[in-house]
Order: sequence, then structure tokens, then C-alpha cells
Amino acid sequence: MVSAAVVLREDNAIERPAALLSRAEVLTRYRHLREISRQHHSAVLDFLSKDTIISQARRLGLAQGKTLLLDSMDDLNFVFDLAIHTAKDRSRAIDRYARAVRLAPGSDETLMLEAMRRARFAIISIVRRHPVAGLIVKDLFRGVEVWLVDEGLESSLPDGAALATRLFTPEGFAMTAGVLVPLDIELIEDAIADTPQLLRNRREELIDDRRFAEAIYRVALASGLMEQVAYQDTIAEAG
Repeated sequence: MVSAAVVLREDNAIERPAALLSRAEVLTRYRHLREISRQHHSAVLDFLSKDTIISQARRLGLAQGKTLLLDSMDDLNFVFDLAIHTAKDRSRAIDRYARAVRLAPGSDETLMLEAMRRARFAIISIVRRHPVAGLIVKDLFRGVEVWLVDEGLESSLPDGAALATRLFTPEGFAMTAGVLVPLDIELIEDAIADTPQLLRNRREELIDDRRFAEAIYRVALASGLMEQVAYQDTIAEAG
């Protein structure tokens, strides 16, 4: 279970139980941290080589030779997710960026970067709405409930919906890293069948195997499922 507290930094740091926070306070904090995560994500792209991007795109069925084959520019989100947060036999781009950038200790920029470095692929199910803001979701492979703040998901997903995403937790609530795949059991089974070597993993190991996320993304893209997904990130004023 995640902590029931979230830290809100303004001029002076304050800490209150989630139940005492207003929706406006939570969403204001979330939007601030989301903007910082966007800045980090944009900067870390400079630490990806063209060869790395093309190689990852080929493994997802999004490139032939050195030519990208995209139905939508959003398809690149899956390439970037894997190229930034995972690596085989080399350092991750997010870690190379962290070593190169100079951030003030204790700043929100440092907080977010460290959270992004700890991001984990997850398959989640919507349990219920959080009483303040966001959702309570169940991490189905790790067996824990998580407070997830995401305005787009809160407004669009019904309870019981399942999806694959990458989560990071900067404070008391989690956030998505940007990639979202609607799921059902058939898609998961197809992903495992597409990569049979995954069957050698125990359940608790499977979710942390980079090949599992890659297989989920590859099958979802090949099925045309992602053509029906519209990314949204509400930026209206908190109420």
C-alpha cells in the first residue's frame, strides 16, 4: 500500500493526511509534477541514439530496416518508453541522463527524476475512485493497491477496467509515465505466446522482465487496438 500522505511544497513544505487535502490541492500538485516529468522526458530523449530508437521500433514492429512505419506519432511513445526505462546489457537512458544533469538537492526536479528512475511496468485494474482525486488501482501482478492520480484516466475509465502502463511514485500518489494499453486476458495470453521464453519466469519475475512489456506493446500495436485509444491530459483549472 502506498502512504496515505502526500507532500505539497510551496514556500514551506507542509504535510497533511490525504483525507484533509482538497481536490484542488492534489490536482495542482499533480499538474506541477507532471510538467516537470514532461521536461525530464524531453531532455532524456537527447540521450537516445537514432540506432537505439530504430532497433527498438523494429522489435515492436514499427520499423523496417531503418524506416519507421507508424500509424500515428503516438506509436513512438512505446518506443521511447522501452528505450528510456529499460536496456539490455547497457545502461538505461534515464540513468545516463541522471548522471549528466545537475539539479538542486531536495528540489521537485530531483524528486521527479528519482521517481522516474524507479518507474515500474505494471498491469493495473481500476478498483474505485479515490475520495479526493484520482483512482485506487490494483497492481495485479504485485498484489498491492495504489493511489493513482491521472485526470484523463479518472474521467474516462470505468471501475474494473484493466490496462498496462508504467508507474512512478514521487510522493503519496502514483503517476503514469505516459504509455497506456487497454487490456484483457486474451491480449496478455497473446503477448506471452508471442514471447514463449517468458514462460520460464515466475509470476513475480514476469512483470519486471523488459520483454514482457515489449510483448504487450507489440501485440497491442499489431492488433490495431491502439488506434482506438486517444491520449488525454486534462489541464483545466482544478475545482
